[in-house]
Amino acid sequence: MQYLFNVAPLFQQIGQGAYKEGLSNTHALDAHFGHPHRAFRTIHVAGTNGKGSCSHTLAAILQSAGYRMGLYTSPHLADFRERIRVNGKMISEQRVIDFVEQERAFFEPLYPSFFELTTALAFLYFKEQKVDVAVIEVGLGGRLDCTNIIRPELSVITNISFDHTQFLGNTLPQIAHEKAGIIKEGVPAVIGETGGNADVKGVFLHKALEVNTSILFADETDEVLESTPTAEGGRHYVTRHFGNLEAQLGGDCQVKNTTTLLNAVLVLRRCGFELSDEHVHEGFRHVCDMTGLQGRWQRVAACPLTLCDTGHNVGGLQYIARQLAATPHERLHIVLGMVGDKDVRGSLALLPKEATYYFTQASVKRAMEASQIARLGAEMGLHGTAFATVEEAYREATHEAGEKDLIFVGGSSFIVADFLKIHSI
Repeated sequence: MQYLFNVAPLFQQIGQGAYKEGLSNTHALDAHFGHPHRAFRTIHVAGTNGKGSCSHTLAAILQSAGYRMGLYTSPHLADFRERIRVNGKMISEQRVIDFVEQERAFFEPLYPSFFELTTALAFLYFKEQKVDVAVIEVGLGGRLDCTNIIRPELSVITNISFDHTQFLGNTLPQIAHEKAGIIKEGVPAVIGETGGNADVKGVFLHKALEVNTSILFADETDEVLESTPTAEGGRHYVTRHFGNLEAQLGGDCQVKNTTTLLNAVLVLRRCGFELSDEHVHEGFRHVCDMTGLQGRWQRVAACPLTLCDTGHNVGGLQYIARQLAATPHERLHIVLGMVGDKDVRGSLALLPKEATYYFTQASVKRAMEASQIARLGAEMGLHGTAFATVEEAYREATHEAGEKDLIFVGGSSFIVADFLKIHSI
């Protein structure tokens, strides 16, 4: 892994310097390995927020139905191997070692990005493992993402909001255009939400017309009739076609994800997938257990109640802020860090001013310095202290928190990654 991190630029670590536009390397790697993605069926998932939750839940539903499932997602939190799973089990360390040792003579002259290499490994591994179906999460955007060589059974785009604007554009229609690039000729598409933006909807309608395919806007259906959080941290749904549904994921943002997912299941049934209501219930009930999903409104301690969430942009943090306000507590403690290439001011403006903040930075080069985010936070009315590491910030929060207080850890996937590593020690 250290070799891969050093030889190939990793977006997770350094951001823009790791981004490679175009698919030439992807096509070269794909040809070298004999086009492995053609050996199994795929479902392609893009979107600004929610694509990780949707990808994992789709995989859990299909696995419940007896399909041998590949799952390719990013970024990882604690272990690189989280990105590549078969029936929830991570790729082995030995397979990663073998891939590097056997193939480095071919791929080194290409100077591929880390994501290009990882995608090639994932597709090759899924072929070797004889998966029936693989859920493939887009890395960034869609049109020029190296996962976009697949021809899926279904394309899912969860939503459109502002993130990675330096690559995808500064307007929502521009971002929608990049994500709509995964929609293929004759392949049905489900769009989770357009936010009522007629221009965004128009982008998707134009693309569907261009490639002669059907498109379904999930937020224009009334599939989810009612949703309430459960005492265990999950969520209860009353749905139109699937009855009462118990879900392991309890974040407020999951309501819209669930609308997207249930509409996707209805389309997959029409595509010939054998998915019963019980398979859907089983997948929702046990998605984290079956796929290893972490960091989505995750409870890591009960006293004081401690939660973490990977939401890291305005679109995600608006849900987190509302849910923090609705969660019973005496005092609120927030361990917070972000990366500098996000809309930091816009994100900070959403967060509660009555909390005590423990500003910190993740162990990646992209992390904004704790002192800088503390200064910006103070300008926005958020007050607290800066800490050099997530561990120091969290230890101080636990020291200060009472039994009936609430500790939240987030602001960045990388903050959550560092937190989960220390919390599991």
